[in-house]
Amino acid sequence: MAARTIAIGDIHGCHRAFARLLEILEPETTDTIVTLGDYVDRGPESRLVIERLIELAGSCRLIPLLGNHDIVFMQALSGSKENYSSWLQIGGDATLRSYNGGLPPLPRDLELVPESHFRFLESCRDSYETATHFFVHASYDPDRELTDQPETILRWSSLRDFVPAPHRSGKTAVTGHTSQKRGEILDLGHIICIDTYCYGGGWLTAFDPVSRAVWQARESGLERTFVLTPEGSDPPGTGPS
Repeated sequence: MAARTIAIGDIHGCHRAFARLLEILEPETTDTIVTLGDYVDRGPESRLVIERLIELAGSCRLIPLLGNHDIVFMQALSGSKENYSSWLQIGGDATLRSYNGGLPPLPRDLELVPESHFRFLESCRDSYETATHFFVHASYDPDRELTDQPETILRWSSLRDFVPAPHRSGKTAVTGHTSQKRGEILDLGHIICIDTYCYGGGWLTAFDPVSRAVWQARESGLERTFVLTPEGSDPPGTGPS
């Protein structure tokens, strides 16, 4: 089988869907798996998601990108009470529950997070590119090189607020972050967003940008596979990223 590059959208603690996707994909050592960030918060099993990602790095070429929720988690682990409170408000309570056996979260529970999980998040990248596509968590400045992108745009910019023009490289962007509440991929031609709202009852999406094959799984156990066509494009979803 030829080596594949496959992107996986925002996991947000949805370990069951993530594990099922990996069973379907069966990544080989020659495959590149690009995870688009937001591994933690909101879903029930952030701890297991990070453990699975660390394991996955040993069986394929894993390119993990860093999402805004991952950054706030790291800030809570190493920062002030203000960082901790801000993190809880965006779904950090679910993450702490995954580390403390499901009990209501307390600040001291941060001590239960293994150092290896923090180091994994520290190792995550800003972006990744191939000959035809580039991958970022949220969005990009079309006039700046990928190595010169503002962090606020890479991590936080929503496609609901602003859709950038095609990038100067001519490559197609594959993003997450802007959750598509209808569970359908957003295909704007020069941007393809594969955050399909898994934690909210939608799908976790894996996408091969070359073949345009799509694999999706839900926390409930449902799954589906199809090829993305232009007719499958969908307008941006609504709600928080």
